[in-house]
Amino acid sequence: MFSLTLDQNSTEIVYFVLSAYGNIGQSKYLYFSIMLLWYFSICLANTFLIIVIYADRNLHEPMYILLCNLFVNEISGSTSVYPLMMSQMFSDTHEITLPWCFTQMSYIYTSASVEFCSLAAMAYDRHVSICYPLHYNVIMNTRRVGMIILLVWMYSFLNVILIFSFLVGLNFCGNVMNKVFCDPHLVMKLACSVSIRTSISDLPFAIVTVVIPFSLITVSYMKIVAVCLNASKESKQKAISTVTPQIVSVTNMFLGTLFHFVDSKIDMPILPTKLRILLSVYLLVFQPMITPFMYGFKLPKIRQSCKRFLFQRK
Repeated sequence: MFSLTLDQNSTEIVYFVLSAYGNIGQSKYLYFSIMLLWYFSICLANTFLIIVIYADRNLHEPMYILLCNLFVNEISGSTSVYPLMMSQMFSDTHEITLPWCFTQMSYIYTSASVEFCSLAAMAYDRHVSICYPLHYNVIMNTRRVGMIILLVWMYSFLNVILIFSFLVGLNFCGNVMNKVFCDPHLVMKLACSVSIRTSISDLPFAIVTVVIPFSLITVSYMKIVAVCLNASKESKQKAISTVTPQIVSVTNMFLGTLFHFVDSKIDMPILPTKLRILLSVYLLVFQPMITPFMYGFKLPKIRQSCKRFLFQRK
């Protein structure tokens, strides 16, 4: 399944080369330190908020349980990228074996799908809270929240199985990817022949991972806006304060996904190499940190719980 055919003599290679690292020389120590600090900050911030929500019974509500799921996903997604990227800093060849490459791709795309689906679930939660406040506790009960989280992960795993169905059985005529992590789009570009399967591979994955969750988010927010138009000024301000972090997260996810697809599908030689690399990892770098800071500092209830947790105030 993971063999790589490079020529007519069927020379079998078991690795890809991530050429975007290039020859960074002594700068590798600086890059490694920055990445290590950033990865540590991501894990610390998200873990801290998970602990705060777990410890404070006042936060044992659907919205914050869904947030915990999002924080867990930020840690999981970052772990699929940062350790390997840091190890590549000190590699002379920047090789990654095929099993590791496919494992990383599965983690990255599962994480991306969980992110979009979790944001869709949170948008639905806010829609129920704002549009049907009297029935909120009945609709968003603990059992239903658990089912939503389970559905988010199952749906995301099925998405990964979908994209792997396009990769299994491919024969490759190259093993060099101009990327700092394994990218299914570039893996398919290395296939010896272009088939209908590889040419349309992006379409179903984009639909199930981005279009469907984004459509659900849009519908939820449209209904929220419709209700807010006829609400009091105080109710409007309260609704805006609760949905603002989600709007920022959704916007950032959309931009990051757009950068990733453009970088993978379109050759842009006019852009500096370092800028291309930054755009390709934009989502992986900024989203895991934006999420805890937006929700940790923007939502008053979490902010107050953090203060109580840190300073032991009752």
